[in-house]
Amino acid sequence: MSRPLPSLTEALLSAAKKAGADAADAMALEGRSLDIAVRKGGLEQAERAEGTDIGLRVFVGQRQACVSASDTSDATITMLADRAVAMAREAPVDPHAGLADPAQLATDWDVQQLELADPSPEPSPNELQTQALEAEAAAQAVKGISQVQSASGSYLAQRIQIAASNGFVGGYERTRRSLSCGAIAGDGAAMQRDHDGDSRIFADDLRAPRDIGQSAGERAAQMLGARKPPTGAYPVVFDERIAGSLVGHLLVASNGVSVARGSSWLLNKLGERVLPKGVSLIEDPLRPRVSGSRPFDAEGLPTAARHIVEDGVLKGWTLDLATGRKLGFDSTANARRSAAAPPSPGVGNVALSQGDKSKDDLLAQMGTGLLVTSMIGSTINPNTGDYSRGASGFWIENGEISYPVNECTIAGNLLEMLLTLQPANDARMWLSRTVPSLLVEGMTLAGD
Repeated sequence: MSRPLPSLTEALLSAAKKAGADAADAMALEGRSLDIAVRKGGLEQAERAEGTDIGLRVFVGQRQACVSASDTSDATITMLADRAVAMAREAPVDPHAGLADPAQLATDWDVQQLELADPSPEPSPNELQTQALEAEAAAQAVKGISQVQSASGSYLAQRIQIAASNGFVGGYERTRRSLSCGAIAGDGAAMQRDHDGDSRIFADDLRAPRDIGQSAGERAAQMLGARKPPTGAYPVVFDERIAGSLVGHLLVASNGVSVARGSSWLLNKLGERVLPKGVSLIEDPLRPRVSGSRPFDAEGLPTAARHIVEDGVLKGWTLDLATGRKLGFDSTANARRSAAAPPSPGVGNVALSQGDKSKDDLLAQMGTGLLVTSMIGSTINPNTGDYSRGASGFWIENGEISYPVNECTIAGNLLEMLLTLQPANDARMWLSRTVPSLLVEGMTLAGD
């Protein structure tokens, strides 16, 4: 019988103290997953995994070390603690390392209100297979589809427990249901591929398999006959399905690790305008039924909503305790970690302000330009923000789709791009990264 996670973290802390650690924190994760993939009307792959991982971080003065294991026996816990303390004694001094002060710790939270776990029974392999087959059949039925590359369903349930010698103890459970489908249209050199999928905490919220499969097929079929667009300077609309990547670059640049290393194109931009006036970027880790929510961070600090960008102005970095101390700021309660590594800063749920126009309105406003629906590769200069990516989508003339486009490159500078963006109103509110379609002026296209 597996040991309760609170018992494991308590045992890890006790072993660390006996081994000579001055302070320590511990993590225990227990999970089970099920993945089913189908192809050509039959089962292609079925995987099930169950396991428990434990991790221990110890401090000897201002030296630290992390160790982890998947064996939870008392002998392994003792060995881990001894090894961690020995490693810490040989590690370099880190003046910014250390646990939170007890006064900083989360003391009250409501996991039930966040709805992070679906209480319904775990799906059977047959249920996931049936859903995947339904999605595959719907994609195959779309005119122009030559084959369905894959259709798959998955389930994940995980329990997380964190404890530290400063007195913090907390845990919660997460679940996730996912369904995806990839379709191929055409043959040979004219072959085009696209996909669709959905991932939710609650099974009842998941989109219908037929809807996902049909959408994947239609997306692939719409790309038949794709060709290169003209080369030149044109406006670009980033479709909602990929617009979050632009926000992702901003999040990387505003991460405390990038800033502390001096490798951020947002360096020295704190308090300056980085988005258009009226546009904000908000992190809210307390949204119910959203995958990026959490009641406390990996260092036991209480989470809360905050502005990363407010009314276009950059308001702060994303910080854990160590990067905050290094930069002279308080932690923003953004510590994340695995069992095998120490905490580092990272964001959960973020939302960009939506506009009052639809995506079609943005296309009409653009007149002539590129609607990007898919991107590959990435060349981003972390110091300057110079941006270049391979793209595909649709060429727009007079505000209407003219023909599908592939094998082109879009380029610009992120600082300039973000300052010109105009958001639509089509963001999917259930996503962890809620970003609508975005119109960006003056990008360089390399095509024919």
